[in-house]
Amino acid sequence: MDDRRLHLIDTTLRDGEQAAGVVFSRTDKVTIARELVAAGIGELEAGIPAMGPEARDDLRAIIAAVGAERVLAWCRADSADLAAAQDCGAQRVHISFPVSDLHLQTWGKDRLWVLRELRRLTEEAAERFAFVSVGAQDFTRADQGFMLDFVAAAASTPARRVRLADTVGVGHPARIAREVAALLARVPGLSLEIHAHDDLGLATANTLAAFEAGAAAASVTVNGLGERAGNAALEQVVMALRVAHGIECGVRTEKLALLSALVARASGRAVAPERPVVGAAAFRHESGLHCAGLLKDTRTYEPFAPEIVGRCREPFAVGSKSGGAALRAALASAGESIDEPGVKRLLPLVRGRARELRRALTAAELLDLHHLILNTRGP
Repeated sequence: MDDRRLHLIDTTLRDGEQAAGVVFSRTDKVTIARELVAAGIGELEAGIPAMGPEARDDLRAIIAAVGAERVLAWCRADSADLAAAQDCGAQRVHISFPVSDLHLQTWGKDRLWVLRELRRLTEEAAERFAFVSVGAQDFTRADQGFMLDFVAAAASTPARRVRLADTVGVGHPARIAREVAALLARVPGLSLEIHAHDDLGLATANTLAAFEAGAAAASVTVNGLGERAGNAALEQVVMALRVAHGIECGVRTEKLALLSALVARASGRAVAPERPVVGAAAFRHESGLHCAGLLKDTRTYEPFAPEIVGRCREPFAVGSKSGGAALRAALASAGESIDEPGVKRLLPLVRGRARELRRALTAAELLDLHHLILNTRGP
């Protein structure tokens, strides 16, 4: 790895909203856009103008809120889509081309059509917009010889970035890295963007692999929201780069929890407790060994502090796996103390009750058991 930064294009308001059943209100879209910019995300793919008048009005509102220089409009490879983007005041557009034989057959096109329209539409777009990017849709199922031809052709057009879309999430890190490297070898200096879907749970890993191989940009969404299993998650990509690779993306990580909660509410998609970085259980501990270690140094069993991503440190969960150190800490946080003989009497009661309830105990339940042993003469 080197000291390059990965440029992030947040597509929560476009690809994120394409998740089945998700509909953002205009107010939600503007609020999310403003918070993304406040968090340091400089480019937002914010909608599809060709979806109709309401979609264009939404884009106008987003552009008015955060500035046209930050907003990217997504277009099919069609002049009518470019006209719709221009109508809503967009200055930046992305034009998506099918590149796999499967997609070409589905849409009744061929490879010659792609190369011809790539030239025509980028030239047309360059007359209307300040920035043009093009996309290779379904590139992981495309013929790699044709992909080499596609990027070589794109490099000779006004397009300034090429998106590689793993449209159904079938790539894996070694392959993504290999193919990105091959494309860059064909066109050195080409600005490549990775757009990874998470159907196999590899979107974040594929994004990092593409960056390591030389990609300059990546599409992400808050909470990984997107079609089917979603997209590469903004919070995972940012923190993986920061913690695992020592690379900053210019993102204010303390905003990540707020963004996650905002998008979860607006989308109606709750965040799973075990979700990395932003899940409710991401910093929750119960194991006796882990809690004892954390009391000495939180780095023992945490890769980074919850405060770094805007989370508050939670008390230990007290349950069937707890040890004495966690009991003492939990009681101390409630303003009570316990000696070692008390711990030996309380711990079996806590573990037994947690097994009966099949969950961790509440603070009130723990105090009830503590008071029980205090009021009961032990052996």
